[in-house]
Amino acid sequence: MLEFHSANTRSVNPQRAVAEALEIAYGIPDPQPDLVLVNATVGHDLVALSRAITAICPKARVLAASCAGTVGREGPGESLHDIAVMGISGEGYTVAHVDGLFGDTSFEKGAELARGLAGTPHPVTMVYLLASGIDIANDQVLAGMESVLGRDVVIFGATSSDQMQGVATFQAVDGELFQHAAFAVGIWDPSLVMETAATHGFVAAGDPFTVTKAKGNRIIELDGMPAWPAFLERMGLPATATEADTIPIGALAEELSADLADEYGNGHILRVVTHHTEAGELVYATDCPVGTKLWLTFRDEDRIFNDMDRMLGVLTDRHPDMAPIAVFQADCLARGRRLFNRVMKEELVHRIQEPFTNAGVVPPWFGMYGFGEYAHLGGRNAYHNYTTALGAVYRKG
Repeated sequence: MLEFHSANTRSVNPQRAVAEALEIAYGIPDPQPDLVLVNATVGHDLVALSRAITAICPKARVLAASCAGTVGREGPGESLHDIAVMGISGEGYTVAHVDGLFGDTSFEKGAELARGLAGTPHPVTMVYLLASGIDIANDQVLAGMESVLGRDVVIFGATSSDQMQGVATFQAVDGELFQHAAFAVGIWDPSLVMETAATHGFVAAGDPFTVTKAKGNRIIELDGMPAWPAFLERMGLPATATEADTIPIGALAEELSADLADEYGNGHILRVVTHHTEAGELVYATDCPVGTKLWLTFRDEDRIFNDMDRMLGVLTDRHPDMAPIAVFQADCLARGRRLFNRVMKEELVHRIQEPFTNAGVVPPWFGMYGFGEYAHLGGRNAYHNYTTALGAVYRKG
């Protein structure tokens, strides 16, 4: 039976950061979890953090990822030296990882990752997935995993990020550093059940682009023009602009079917462009076939909060008499209220956590501000961008 413990802290020194986080999470100086998940902002070296955890917990496996900020029981952390940890103990999980994850290898690597979760005493029913945030066809990763584990497995989690610049993201497995990898925690504890949901609150505007040439997750032309220059021109940005300029404002929207739009509370699902090639191609977050219509969007603060409340109501109504034993959050830096040209997320995080509190106590909570989010849509595993995505773990009564 699995147990979860979490904390988030801020410290420049990696040894102090992890020692403090683990002591807060467990309430004792030298805890011994079996697995430690780490989200760390880019001011931290994932290898140094991993080694510091191993020094305290020599038997624990350590899986770490870079991000633009953390979320935990103590709220959000957006400095360059924030970390969040989730310690997992007990029987009921298995770990796998793959390297060489790119757009054109995404299905293959997703299937390989899933095969690494095979052979468990009970079927894997849910998977925490952390994948590279740059040059990955996330829909194909999910399809590859489902080809092995089946479509009923619930996949939740995030993709790693940098400070929203689209330069490089990092993953670390037991102290070994990667840039184009993914790791997965397959949960087979039969006493647990997972509920997921996501919401964004952005609004599509203007006339859409039409994808006129594409290959996999690379959009080559929009409206017959080289994709990256056309993308910049539509946003009024100069040719010298980079992803640091486009990611905060350049959410692209794909139209949803009427039934999915009703569930999502929005007519569109969003996609992020995390990279572009020297040839002017957009490196998209999923495969994008020719003929796809893509709208630019704008953030609507009222809708962000209203849609969030709506999603939380739906999520908590699924288990009205139960409190989750752990919550995993994947989020986007573009959400929250804007003040003095800065997005403030404290209120949003408080509103997210409040419905899950029990006697005023927030359950173990592990989150990041990353490049993308995994959560169900229409009863199927799906990839999202610019959302708040939650995965709530419940123990059956």
